[in-house]
Amino acid sequence: MASSNREKISEWVKSTQIYKAIFRHGYEDTPRNRSLTTFSNVLYHLHPVKTRWESIKFRYTWCMGGVSLLLFVMLALTGVMLMFYYVPDVRRAYQDIKDMMTVVSYGTTFRNIHRFAAQGMVATVWIHMTRVFLTGSYKSPREFNWIIGVVLLMLTLLLSWTGYLLPWDQLALWAITVGTKMAAATPLFGVEGPFGVQLGMRPDNDVKFMLLGGTEVGQNALLRFYVLHCVVLPMLVVVFLAVHFWRVRKDGFSGPL
Repeated sequence: MASSNREKISEWVKSTQIYKAIFRHGYEDTPRNRSLTTFSNVLYHLHPVKTRWESIKFRYTWCMGGVSLLLFVMLALTGVMLMFYYVPDVRRAYQDIKDMMTVVSYGTTFRNIHRFAAQGMVATVWIHMTRVFLTGSYKSPREFNWIIGVVLLMLTLLLSWTGYLLPWDQLALWAITVGTKMAAATPLFGVEGPFGVQLGMRPDNDVKFMLLGGTEVGQNALLRFYVLHCVVLPMLVVVFLAVHFWRVRKDGFSGPL
């Protein structure tokens, strides 16, 4: 009886639109299915079999997804350049930024490109998501890719926010203070949020403590946000971008670029 119920639940899950949006075929061990697995794997087969010419024309959307990718590449390149002159130490972080703007050759140029590209990426990703929503491009068979896009939007905002603390000026200190106070009020994970106390959250073990590496904004917070901004979040963006573009090619373009 239990086995029959599991089979029924399994069949029901596989018949849902969410499952079909994520997985295109089953897992039966057949030659045809092994071929499908290869053709639909992001690591084996990035490019689609064919692409409609009309779908890659540039029209009213201005290719905001492609522009976002270009800005991300610019951010990665200029970010590497800035890392040569910046040390995540509270005693010298602000002075490093000042030296970068006044002493280092082309330092002002690289920092401004990095800053304006970050602001531009937030704007282009937002416009891209708005266009996808207004044109209904998130509908079947692109539901899963819409979720990936939402995750990328969140990662873009987190990248912009984590970069705020690095100059270690007044704007950075108050931005991180407000942000981590909001984290402390998160339901379930923050000591000040709903059900936080009931689940054992305390000032020394909730999500705010994890972000700051303590209970106050200081050296631990600067180091953690530096690692998040330069390593963790960019790696996550690269992974989700690969899946996002792969699904765009596999699901087909919803309209002209």
